[in-house]
Order: sequence, then structure tokens, then C-alpha cells
Amino acid sequence: MIKIELKLFATIARYLPDSSESFLVEDGATIRQIVDTLGIPKSEVKLTFVNGIQKPLDHVLNDGDRLGIFPPVGGG
Repeated sequence: MIKIELKLFATIARYLPDSSESFLVEDGATIRQIVDTLGIPKSEVKLTFVNGIQKPLDHVLNDGDRLGIFPPVGGG
């Protein structure tokens, strides 16, 4: 198991578990697996950042990573 910091923003923040500061995941887990585990619909995931750098859903997470997930944002 590895420990990551997890942040969900805007409309998807409701999927955030209580233990987001030290979220445990399996070794070799991808961002996609985290999204699936949390039950976030894929249509609600627009951007994913690991340690401040945009990464694809198939990115493998490492111990200590900071994962931020953002939904699509509308505006005018």
C-alpha cells in the first residue's frame, strides 16, 4: 500500500472520503482506479494533476503523491 494526498474540487468534492489527507491505495494504482473506487462518473472528470502537473487517467501513482481531480467548469 502507498499513501497519497487526495483533493477533489467543485462539484465532485462530495465524493471525497474523510481520510483524504492520507488516502491509502494499492501499489501500482492509477488515477483511473481511484476515480472508479470513489464512484466518480468519468463524465465528471476533466483534469487530473499529480504534484501540480497534469497527468492522464492511466498515470501510476507513487507514495506521497498529491492527486487533484477537477470537473468540467462552465462559465460565461
